[in-house]
Amino acid sequence: MTEKERSQLGLLYNANYDEELIEERLHAKVLCHEYNQLHPRNIEERETLIKTLLGKTTDRFLIEQPFVCDYGYNIEIGENFYSNHNLVLLDGAKIVFGDHVFVAPNCGFYTAGHALDVEQRNEGLEIAFPITVGNNVWIGGNVSVLPGVTIGDNSIIGAGSVVTKDIPSGVIAAGNPCTVIRKISEDDKTKYKRN
Repeated sequence: MTEKERSQLGLLYNANYDEELIEERLHAKVLCHEYNQLHPRNIEERETLIKTLLGKTTDRFLIEQPFVCDYGYNIEIGENFYSNHNLVLLDGAKIVFGDHVFVAPNCGFYTAGHALDVEQRNEGLEIAFPITVGNNVWIGGNVSVLPGVTIGDNSIIGAGSVVTKDIPSGVIAAGNPCTVIRKISEDDKTKYKRN
């Protein structure tokens, strides 16, 4: 079994010394570098490059520069996805975003974890668990989402949160560790004035 196959099965694998994974990460880093060097007004070229890099995209999305990821092919974004500057996606496992997801600046989604045993960790062994973000989710600035987390539809994650466990649908959650503060209610429709 290859190290890549081990990673996809959620088993400990060696990402540090495996030539296939090293080359795949290097390929993604080169594309990220090219993307981050493109002129911001060159939207079509930016979209084309992201579509080459990511595993699944839609017709309407915008990923502000700079952006970095490990592999790219493990990332899926839904329709009307938007991320602000400095998005980091460590995609040793799948990272899937639903439709109408908004990600504020300086956020990281980290599927990778390292072995707890010091000898295994020193061998370079790590593990990767998928991250899933539902539809209509808003992620505040400086949020970290850790391996294996699912964030439910229509939820909001407050700025500065560290999401270590699943968050249900339709809630506002924040903190370190991130916990549910309250459900989103009908009153929230009138919280801010439009005119």
